[in-house]
Amino acid sequence: MKIVEENKSERLKKNDYLSTLNEPQREAVLYGNGPLMIIAGAGSGKTRVLTYRIAHLMENGVDPFRILSLTFTNKASGEMRHRIEGAVGTEARNIWMGTFHSVFAKILRIEARFLGYTSDFSIYDTDDSKSLLRSIIKEFNLDDKIYKANVVYNRISGAKNRLVSADDYINNAVIQADDEAAKMKEIGRIYKTYATRCFQANAMDFDDLLFNTNVLFRDFPDVLYKYQHKFQHVMVDEFQDTNVSQYLITRKLSAVHRNIVVVGDDAQSIYAFRGANIENILNFSKDFPDVQTIKLEQNYRSTGTIVSAANSVIARNKAQLEKHTFTANDEGALIDVIKAGSDNEEGRLVASAILEEKMQKALRNENFAILYRTNAQSRSFEEALRKLGIKYRIIGGQSFYQRKEIKDLLGYLRFTVNQRDEEAFKRIINLPKRGIGDTTVARITVTASENNVPIWEVVANIGNYATGRTIAPIEQFGTLIKSFKIMLEDGKDAYEVASHIAKVSGILRELYEDKTVEGLSRYENVQELLNGIKEFVDNEENEDKTLSAFLQSVSLLTNADEPDDNEDHDRVTMMTIHSAKGLEFRNVFIVGLEEDLFPSQMMLESRQDLEEERRLFYVAITRAEKKLSFSYAESRYQWGRLKMCEPSRFLLEVDPKFLNISNALRRDSEQINSPMSFVRNLGPRKATEPKPVTAATAHTPTGDFIPSDTHDLAEGDKVEHMKFGFGTVLKMEVNGTDRKATVKFDSVGEKTLLLSFAKLRIIK
Repeated sequence: MKIVEENKSERLKKNDYLSTLNEPQREAVLYGNGPLMIIAGAGSGKTRVLTYRIAHLMENGVDPFRILSLTFTNKASGEMRHRIEGAVGTEARNIWMGTFHSVFAKILRIEARFLGYTSDFSIYDTDDSKSLLRSIIKEFNLDDKIYKANVVYNRISGAKNRLVSADDYINNAVIQADDEAAKMKEIGRIYKTYATRCFQANAMDFDDLLFNTNVLFRDFPDVLYKYQHKFQHVMVDEFQDTNVSQYLITRKLSAVHRNIVVVGDDAQSIYAFRGANIENILNFSKDFPDVQTIKLEQNYRSTGTIVSAANSVIARNKAQLEKHTFTANDEGALIDVIKAGSDNEEGRLVASAILEEKMQKALRNENFAILYRTNAQSRSFEEALRKLGIKYRIIGGQSFYQRKEIKDLLGYLRFTVNQRDEEAFKRIINLPKRGIGDTTVARITVTASENNVPIWEVVANIGNYATGRTIAPIEQFGTLIKSFKIMLEDGKDAYEVASHIAKVSGILRELYEDKTVEGLSRYENVQELLNGIKEFVDNEENEDKTLSAFLQSVSLLTNADEPDDNEDHDRVTMMTIHSAKGLEFRNVFIVGLEEDLFPSQMMLESRQDLEEERRLFYVAITRAEKKLSFSYAESRYQWGRLKMCEPSRFLLEVDPKFLNISNALRRDSEQINSPMSFVRNLGPRKATEPKPVTAATAHTPTGDFIPSDTHDLAEGDKVEHMKFGFGTVLKMEVNGTDRKATVKFDSVGEKTLLLSFAKLRIIK
């Protein structure tokens, strides 16, 4: 696995980089002032263009302090900064470069007083936010089976990304009607209380970093004026993934100088579920009528077959900017289509194909990736790879920073920096155990609320608020935190403070005394966190080495920035397609290509949703460099029941001249378990083979189509299927509660359908 172009970060002499660019790339780098939109197809070198454009600006006298470059991962911005430094020197460290959240968090810390926060505000991660929401739901005596924390969190997050405040939410009749229909009419009150509690805790969640930046610029024109004149050039990478909030901020910041450069590919917009708005890139020219558009259409990553196949798929989307990606690379191999009888067989066939390809081409495990639509699909591939002794890693498992022992120590560090952090307080007050139970913690919270004071005020002066045996352990905890605060005030760096807290708090001792395998692992994880803090302090690029600065850097990490636990990097990578965005692999397997799985059943209600799923398929295809394979199963277990599956419509949308299809891909278990004898009999589709039903000739249901009760379905009955059209039942099979019907359809031939899933209209 590697970030796109990661291997091209060699040090360049002044102006040498221009000679490495093609004509459109060079035009984008040399473009002068004014708005610029760079439409960058997959593998077209957009990172190189952004990097060299910034280097070019600096070489032509632009102060790096006046350049703002926004990305979506810290890894991407770090790679760009490294390359710019290779071209123009250490002045590159002065560029305002980072993720939206990290840059806006930096601005908010500088200007925090305007919004009533201190500069040491905490940043709540998703777990912190959901924990607080669960507390509020409990306090309101609401049914947590209806008001699920995850659902409420997503509802509030979506509102913030649309810049809807808690008051706006409560006063919006449409929103209230939606909540009432969902039987969750109290979400507005929960949102209001959640926002108040976050503010009282001197904390912001991830969405607040964007929401509050908009509020800051809206309500304090002098602050907006300051940053509008500070940033002479604004650049936005992956512009197709921006939401309404992010776009409004960047538009405001670039309003004075109008030197805004946006780089993106509408065909790779796949994050609508996180609030991304594809209209930002589709309608950019409406906000900037004088925009210059440059298209990067040459793909340097993939073979001709892969590029052409991707083009044949994405061409079906109606909402897109016109472009045609091409490549000068070799045509390469056709795309294998692997047909399996079941999901377990799919796992075995894919694993065998990886082993065979490794042996034939002398490849390493790290040259392969298995991409799927949902994390739940990984099981069959894990089992099959293990049986063949192929090492693998799964991206998207539990984050290092989400592990309990890591969050425990981070809780201590957070509370030391910000004593108003309610979630950190609840996590550490009885850790290690001090005899302070949940009831006592609840009393402290209620007391603080009744007296309108922070929780720390009650803890630090517990004798003024309570009596009884719980006073002593609370006083000991307060004394502990006060001693940690003194270290901060004495100017100790992050590592000195953190290592002291880990020892004195008792966390390290408790983990060290647990001699189980799990206990040893947790102890090693905490040591690894301390190693990371030491590395942060020793990094000369980090001018601010305080504990507060470290906590901000950690709180803003994305999944793509997570440390890799495996020292052995030679492993097959397995991940969801969403996680694979921005990555590339020599050989890629896109698995589970079945209707209702990919495209997801949840994404078939509108053209917009279906087109996003198609863009996701396009992203998956364009991760491959040399070899691409598709696979699907004819049956798989879902929710404990066997489901008969249909090939995905996306398979039918790929131009068949790019596919290798053979029914011989199905093997019995003896052959599969003997990978050395596994010989594929692949070849282009013969002219005599029946062609699959394409989207253009798919059946359109009759106007009165309503699925019938098939309990009494019998041989000889005439039926209509929503996709396969009209047919006759040839055979009925009953196995327990599962009932199957073999139907001969007029247009597609025989199909065996599981009646508990198939939607059939019986024609009388």
